[in-house]
Amino acid sequence: MDEKTLLNAPEEEYMNDEQLAFFDARLQALRMQTLEEIESIRAEIHHSRVSDMSDRATLEEESMIAIRIADRKRQMIPKIDAARRRIRQGEYGYCLQSDEPIGIARLLIRPTAEFCADVKTLNEKRENHYEH
Repeated sequence: MDEKTLLNAPEEEYMNDEQLAFFDARLQALRMQTLEEIESIRAEIHHSRVSDMSDRATLEEESMIAIRIADRKRQMIPKIDAARRRIRQGEYGYCLQSDEPIGIARLLIRPTAEFCADVKTLNEKRENHYEH
């Protein structure tokens, strides 16, 4: 199954076994890719050495940025695992708040999505309202 087939599938086929298998494979690949990227960043930081003080300052700044990137990627692992758990439980693809379908297009962009676009927008508006 490919993305085009998924997008053109009739509504009654939403989150059938074939679609769930597609997203499980995509999430598994995303998990492996994320772990590889984290390890690559870690190795790059570990093997970076410079002697010039100005180069050292630049390297430290680059290392801090790389650490933040790795940390963001590390935070994705539990989200990926939770999405795969929802697949196994038969809950994947449905909004955790409204139980409405999240939608194939949204899941293709963000396979770890927990909320449909309407609920996500509403939640973001609430968050912004409380911040101001």
